[in-house]
Amino acid sequence: MGRELEIKTPVRRIVSLVPSQTEFLYHLGLDAEVVGITKFCVHPKEWFRNKTRVGGTKNAKYSRVAELKPDLIIGNKEENDQTNIDELKDLAPIWMSDIKTLKDAFDMMIELGKIVGKEEQAKIMVEQIQGEFDRLALQPKKSALYFIWKDPWMLAGTDTFISDMLQKCGFKNRASGSRYPLLDEVNVEIDVILLSSEPYPFKEQDLNEMQLKFPNAKVLLVDGEMFSWYGSRLLKAPDYFQQLLTSIG
Repeated sequence: MGRELEIKTPVRRIVSLVPSQTEFLYHLGLDAEVVGITKFCVHPKEWFRNKTRVGGTKNAKYSRVAELKPDLIIGNKEENDQTNIDELKDLAPIWMSDIKTLKDAFDMMIELGKIVGKEEQAKIMVEQIQGEFDRLALQPKKSALYFIWKDPWMLAGTDTFISDMLQKCGFKNRASGSRYPLLDEVNVEIDVILLSSEPYPFKEQDLNEMQLKFPNAKVLLVDGEMFSWYGSRLLKAPDYFQQLLTSIG
């Protein structure tokens, strides 16, 4: 955001506005320190049930955040709305991430681990995740499209974290141009179509519709959290990807 950030440690009261980073904080053991989350921070379930929800990722309520008296707010460039972040910045230091690759995710985890006094735990987690990704048995590259929205049909473009995850699986993302291009911008042959569970919850009828559009492609419903959550959920992603690759053959 083009500004210096001063964070007084130790951090005692955290509001997280990013679901995947909320789950990461949980796995760092920061149950007492995290006092506020968003309505989309569904993992872990006990936090979703018991922690104060301050609103959505795009519209966190100023009054709710203020009541929690945070000494650190955690945000993300893509997940959060800049106007909302600017509104909240006088309540506490806001640490922002900008994540487009797996390396960016690792950098975020280690840096955030330092800030909250859990650097060693973060480093161990990163090493474990990297080891799991290194063991992925990749297939010969197949062309792929990853859909995130319908009406209009919208794709994850190449300059996104999702695209980097596709590449880690051995796929070649054929959605070029903007970060989130529309289907009508694609005019190439596709091997695999992936319909995500989030942010749009694609269902079986969408799969059937897409199969008619791409009769020669393998069309699958996939768990969007595995492709787009860049925190501790990455611990589960490589096993999920391996099962996906095996099913495609």
